[in-house]
Amino acid sequence: MIQSPPKLITLNEFIANYGDSDSYELIDGELIQMEPTGPHEQVSAFLGRKLNVEIDRLDLPYFIPPRCLIKLLGTSTAFRPDVIVLDREQLINEPLWQQEPIITSGSSIKAIAQVVSTNWQNDYARKVEDYALLGISEYWIVDYLGIGGREYIGKPKQPTVTICTLQGDKYQKQLFQNDDRLISSIFPNLQLTAQKIFTSV
Repeated sequence: MIQSPPKLITLNEFIANYGDSDSYELIDGELIQMEPTGPHEQVSAFLGRKLNVEIDRLDLPYFIPPRCLIKLLGTSTAFRPDVIVLDREQLINEPLWQQEPIITSGSSIKAIAQVVSTNWQNDYARKVEDYALLGISEYWIVDYLGIGGREYIGKPKQPTVTICTLQGDKYQKQLFQNDDRLISSIFPNLQLTAQKIFTSV
């Protein structure tokens, strides 16, 4: 049986038809359905809570919106991160923000956390490349099930948090497992271990 290729849509069509839905992303014009499980949502909520506490403690001009889309200009791609930390002082430069929760500039984003699910290849490869090009300072890949490829999380595979820190135009990656304390350039005093995240489900 021959399968027809997926119908591609434009970025504007995606925003018009799916912009309000948390269930879809757009990658190179292809509609990608996101199907998070309950545990996936628990991990996302736990991370958001921990980072919000740190934002409050340090009285930083950051916030974590409940819903946000990252529009990659000049492409047919729009990502919907699980946790995104925005710098409210930079939002004045965002052309769409006053009408819709859409970010187009990496300078508005302090950090992103992606909780890995079945489409882990996008989290470990595609998004690493695109977020680095966009200039996002820090990108966390939270693989609480340890399902990423061995080239990303090592062998034997186990639950891993990968923190990608932007150096020039590429990410330097550091892996955290078990009781390793996470090292974040955005939240340098954060007291959080990988294991604490994994046991939040």
